Amino acid sequence: MKKLFSSVLLKKLLTVAVFCWPAVLFAQDELAPVSRTYAITNVNIIQAPGRKIDMGTVVMKDGLIVSVGKNVSIPADAIVIKADSMYVYAGFIDGLSRVGLTKPKDEERGPRPKDPGNPKPEEAGITPQNDVRVSLNPAEKSIEELRALGFTAAHVVPYGGMMPGNGSIILLSGKSADQMVLVNKSSFYSELSPARGVYPATVMGVMAKYRELYRQASLSRAYENAYASNRAGIQRPATDRVLESLYPVVDKRQPVLFKAERVVDAQRVLTLQNDLGFSLMLAELKEGWDIVNKIKAANAKVFLSLDLPEDKDKKDDKKKDESKKEEGKKDEAKKEEPKKEEAPKTATAEEKAALEKRKAEFMARYVGQAATFQKAGVKFGFSTLSAKSGNIQANLRRMIEAGLPEDAALASLTTAPAEMLGLSDRLGSVDNGKIANLVISDKPYFNEKAKVRYVFVEGTMYKFDVKDSKDSKDGKKNDSGSKDAGVKAEGEWSISTETPNGVEQSKLVIKKEGNTITGTMSGGSINPAVGIDNAKLDGNALTFTFTFNYGGSNITVEVAVKIEGDSFKGTSSVAEYGSFPTEGKRLPK
Repeated sequence: MKKLFSSVLLKKLLTVAVFCWPAVLFAQDELAPVSRTYAITNVNIIQAPGRKIDMGTVVMKDGLIVSVGKNVSIPADAIVIKADSMYVYAGFIDGLSRVGLTKPKDEERGPRPKDPGNPKPEEAGITPQNDVRVSLNPAEKSIEELRALGFTAAHVVPYGGMMPGNGSIILLSGKSADQMVLVNKSSFYSELSPARGVYPATVMGVMAKYRELYRQASLSRAYENAYASNRAGIQRPATDRVLESLYPVVDKRQPVLFKAERVVDAQRVLTLQNDLGFSLMLAELKEGWDIVNKIKAANAKVFLSLDLPEDKDKKDDKKKDESKKEEGKKDEAKKEEPKKEEAPKTATAEEKAALEKRKAEFMARYVGQAATFQKAGVKFGFSTLSAKSGNIQANLRRMIEAGLPEDAALASLTTAPAEMLGLSDRLGSVDNGKIANLVISDKPYFNEKAKVRYVFVEGTMYKFDVKDSKDSKDGKKNDSGSKDAGVKAEGEWSISTETPNGVEQSKLVIKKEGNTITGTMSGGSINPAVGIDNAKLDGNALTFTFTFNYGGSNITVEVAVKIEGDSFKGTSSVAEYGSFPTEGKRLPK
């Protein structure tokens, strides 16, 4: 087999880099990208809660922030993103998550253990030696979903029982699990989850087992230390992966990250911490408002759940409106029917009113939990473990409406989790020298109409297109219902795309059947021709994607242009490499 990077082949690749822009842009293993330098200009920079630079510039190079301010010089090789008064924030940090992990399927139970009272550790859910990287999948869809909300880092923990394994802090970008991990073994993850059919089969049993293992690990650690200081005449210590995994916890070099949703669970965890003395992080807390002072006294770090109960009031209002007519019809029918003896009522109106009042009070406390912690002076972050990604932004707004200041909400997404996880020197604010994890929204992030437009993860760019719903001037509608001015997309187009290495020429063929747009791209490095996907014509705005193979890798390009008669202008974008000016001219028939 020929050597991949022989001197002859290297010369050929360099020639391709000069004359063929897709090769430069898209080669993943063979060549570096065009530029790892970006400049975001004309942007409102929210460096951290309470620190803002109006209409400034942020420059990133090789995955790090290198300049932030108003009078910032832009490097010649920078890809410039004109933000047009958008808002840039530090990338958000998820305090407890399983993003990137595929939930394991429940395996069929094997034969009943011979001794259910003394099962093997894995049968009892005790696998603290497990590493989350083993099951971390960079292609998992949940990574894209969380990143689209502005999250760029997450504290990820494995699935399992009472001691599932070690958590790791990952960046939401990368081609391998090892590449994604920022801090390995960042926490000792634990749950009050009983085992099935074996000891510990109850929550109280879990607590007893936790105490037993912790104290055994403390004794084992002390014996190892004594043996290390004088080995002569002393029997060597036995090895035990479970107990050894607890050594960093015993030494207080690693915190215990305990999932505790309900108030009773949080109280039990606080009791364990008080008995054993480990460093504690309470995570996915949903009902902690009544014990906020206990949590504060325990000096525990807290990640509140971003999962909130559904707001039924709005839903009920709709149902009431819809059912009024039906009730009216029933009333009329009842008038005509002979009177029947009424059945005894199960609850009085007063009892129902009291029940509804209690429900409303509970909901107010639940949604207002973050505000309660903020007022009590307890620093906290957020966790997405059980939250649906589609509800997260709305839930943050609900918390703000319930009394949480916007600066406090932003701190809980950025500076607070960075501090609690020991990442303040790398993440949490838009400052020189920090990792280039950024989120850019078209309006202030907590605005109901705000849309995330760009996310950077360690300098890798992800762009999110937002459709323009404005109507075109003449008010005519096309076949799909959107308004246009008789724009014609079908035909053959000659395309020119400007790149740092020259102009790339290609050919676009568009066909339209009813509301369906199809076509092909060819020419330049696109050989053979490939089909276009997701083609849409909204007014005069044409968007589509195409994917072609280069060097064994599939590369996807997003094209967004506006048609004016027999020409169009716009951009061609590739996720981590930026956008490039694109023009097209209709070819004569």
